Amino acid sequence: MLRVLAVDDEEPALGELLYLLRADPRVRTAEGAGDATAALRRIGRALESGPEGDEAVDVVFLDIHMPGLTGLELARLLAGFVRPPHIVFVTAHEGFALQAFDLKAVDYVLKPVRRERLAEAVRRVHELVHATVAPAAAAVPEQIPVELGGVTRFVPVDDIAYVEAHGDYARLHTDHGSHLVRIPLSTLEERWADRGFVRIHRSHLVALGRIDELRLDGGATSVRIGGTDLAVSRRHARHLRDLLMRRAGG
Repeated sequence: MLRVLAVDDEEPALGELLYLLRADPRVRTAEGAGDATAALRRIGRALESGPEGDEAVDVVFLDIHMPGLTGLELARLLAGFVRPPHIVFVTAHEGFALQAFDLKAVDYVLKPVRRERLAEAVRRVHELVHATVAPAAAAVPEQIPVELGGVTRFVPVDDIAYVEAHGDYARLHTDHGSHLVRIPLSTLEERWADRGFVRIHRSHLVALGRIDELRLDGGATSVRIGGTDLAVSRRHARHLRDLLMRRAGG
């Protein structure tokens, strides 16, 4: 069961959040803090007690706009800890989802908080905490926030087959549809290089493991991913072939 710290400078919002969290059967304890400084002191006690101590905190449900240290600033401080708690942002503002993504937040919940939406955030954290303590736990899956009708959802990077450039935006293609995000393709190329994504064209970044076919036709190279054919530029063709050969041989 989860040990939770909720942080919000507005007392009614904090009280409602704590009420919903304490009603969730996956939550063992839920404490509140009225600002980021108080939260930092509380998390400091948790670090002194150790990961299994009585003061330990598994996850912080964190407002963004607060006096003094903001929620984003607190999250950046916590990211430097040896064993930082997981972060779920709870905010009335949609515009900070990309910064939450950079800080590897587990989820981004918009106010007013709905019980079902909060339960989904708790479920995500619960799964990650259990994966962390499992003997052969896999790495925590990275996610990217996307906007769908005013609601922020987090799409696992492992679900993305390829990415298409749209100026300063990028369109993420998954098996279940596509999502437009305000991140340049070059940024995603750098960020996801160690996750098996490869640039094949100035307009496309692909997941190496999702390539079904490599085609050579009259000097032109292309790849097939699912039912989609994507051109491979001359400057990227040799590197891509080498990567696929090494992958096949490895």
